[in-house]
Amino acid sequence: MTRALPSTGQPPSSRPAPGSSGGFGNDPVGDGWAPCSDRSRERMDPLAATGSRGLQWFLVEISGAWGTRAFLDPPFDAELGRALVTRIEAAGMRPLAIRRTGRRPEQTSWKWAFVDSRPGHETVRWGEVSSPEDLLEVPLDGSAGTASDRPVFAVCAHARHDQCCAVRGRQVVTRLAEAYPDETWECSHLGGDRFAGTMVLFPHGLYYGRVDDGDAAGIADAYLDGRVVEEFYRGRSSLTHPVQAAQHYARLEYGDDGLDAYAPLGEEWHDGGGTARWTVRLAAPAGEIVVDLEEQLSDALLSTCTTTRPGQVRQWSLASIRRR
Repeated sequence: MTRALPSTGQPPSSRPAPGSSGGFGNDPVGDGWAPCSDRSRERMDPLAATGSRGLQWFLVEISGAWGTRAFLDPPFDAELGRALVTRIEAAGMRPLAIRRTGRRPEQTSWKWAFVDSRPGHETVRWGEVSSPEDLLEVPLDGSAGTASDRPVFAVCAHARHDQCCAVRGRQVVTRLAEAYPDETWECSHLGGDRFAGTMVLFPHGLYYGRVDDGDAAGIADAYLDGRVVEEFYRGRSSLTHPVQAAQHYARLEYGDDGLDAYAPLGEEWHDGGGTARWTVRLAAPAGEIVVDLEEQLSDALLSTCTTTRPGQVRQWSLASIRRR
């Protein structure tokens, strides 16, 4: 038996907002335009195993407006942004712009955070510089800054990148900031615009999607309690997509929603005669769990509000699951 992952032509000026009743398109069949997050819900795109890679992160507070690319487009200095992004990515890290939600005073200093999301190394360290140029001098090895035992809740509200992140993300960050004002930040593009509102919980790097349909504060509460909320969970940034998918099916089958449950022991790709297959082994107290997956490509879709050329995305179905 194969089980599929469950889900839980207008001009820009007249495009409907995400969640509104107007528009029924944003797909290759040409039946009109609709926000990518609306169409994703209509297609019932699976959330599980869609968390993008991120072992370590460098967060930079940029409290003003963000361009389409927060570090590379005005109003941020493009030359400085390129140097900063190049330096961060050369260190094997992901850059992420952050800012507080609501009204913000003129920025006179620039906070930064080093985040390690690798299992067993979860860390958040905060620092601050007096000018953005000084960010180029911050060590990226985790030796600088002050260690913090508080999480960071980063909600994508990157309006110029995708309108769904603006509309749905702002709803999420507003509600979350009411419950966790010190831990909550707006952030730049995370990936998975069609799953807006999206957020990532640090230091563990837990991705969530469609959070505006749920209880953002409740998801944060669960995280602090060491649990994941499967209905909106996309996966952990430090883990590969096959492992994310295998953990999803293990949670559905065996019911352990613990943050560290089903740690990966190994993964192997097989040629299934035209179908890519994966075997993932997971740790569990009652014995090793073996998950066999089939990797497929979706039908052609438009993955963001600004995408004009349909593409396919990877999806995962369960072939078998067993204890060994």
